Amino acid sequence: MLFHFVFFMGDAEAKNIKMAAIFQTPIEEPWDGAVHQGCIEASNELNVPYEFTEKVGAADFERVLREYAERGFDLIVGDAFLAGEEPVRRVAKDYPTIAFAFGSEYKPQEPNLSVFDNWIHEPAYLCGVIAGRMTKTNVVGVVAAMPINEVNRLVNAFKLGAQSVNPKVKVKIAYIGSWFDPPKAKEAALAQIEAGADLIYAERFGVFEACKERKVLAFGNMSDQHSLAPEVVVTSACWNMKPTIKYCIESVSNGQWKAQDLREYSMMAKGGAYLAPFYEFEKKLPKEVIAEVKSLEAKIKSGEFIVPIVETRPLSD
Repeated sequence: MLFHFVFFMGDAEAKNIKMAAIFQTPIEEPWDGAVHQGCIEASNELNVPYEFTEKVGAADFERVLREYAERGFDLIVGDAFLAGEEPVRRVAKDYPTIAFAFGSEYKPQEPNLSVFDNWIHEPAYLCGVIAGRMTKTNVVGVVAAMPINEVNRLVNAFKLGAQSVNPKVKVKIAYIGSWFDPPKAKEAALAQIEAGADLIYAERFGVFEACKERKVLAFGNMSDQHSLAPEVVVTSACWNMKPTIKYCIESVSNGQWKAQDLREYSMMAKGGAYLAPFYEFEKKLPKEVIAEVKSLEAKIKSGEFIVPIVETRPLSD
């Protein structure tokens, strides 16, 4: 079943531009949820009508894309990973005057398909620093979706961050083989806890339930997930898609759209990635750890410190 939604944002429109988004998962899923939230915020600020469809399966993906194109949408965004990759590239080629911006691990396609991704390896590295400093067992964990580039680089960043401050730390890594399978993610987290992990990076939904049961701390992923489990979520590595979507809308509006890699708009320097507040953990974490993380955060934003981008599949210790 497909779910279609329409947002009407204000009376004025940016040169009559209309934007649509297509999501393969429910928008509750963190990755697509971050894109959707960015679309809402950017379209609201720039007074652009926004419509989206979620839960689009492989069999329907190309059809829904073509329907939006035929209806005259000027900018179409969404996630093209796995099942969506080939349909997006076919449809973009057939509609060269429409701007397409899709999450992809591949290159842009001339003349009109730009690509983006969640470049949240920087805040993930900071989460690793916290984990490396705070672990009492010298074992931490990561529960992730699949070993593809965009997942691998944040898992590697978390591991590198932990090891940078604690050479003795071991990092347990589990891939659940799905973008959205909370029971399987919980099961993987429980196995890591049994193996000694006392802090877990929750790249997927389901980890927090295990952490709450076993009183183990966790890190959120993609969005500020503190409210989901305030007793265990120390902070989150967040993706802010508003800068990317805003840039896309303005480029289309100004007639300057081109096929490009939009990664810089998802980095910390442009506000596309950030570390969520510590909330009550502001008082629970040692002051020196907070100071260390904030100092490193400033160096990342200024370009003084570069978090390594490592996209090979990380090994579990």
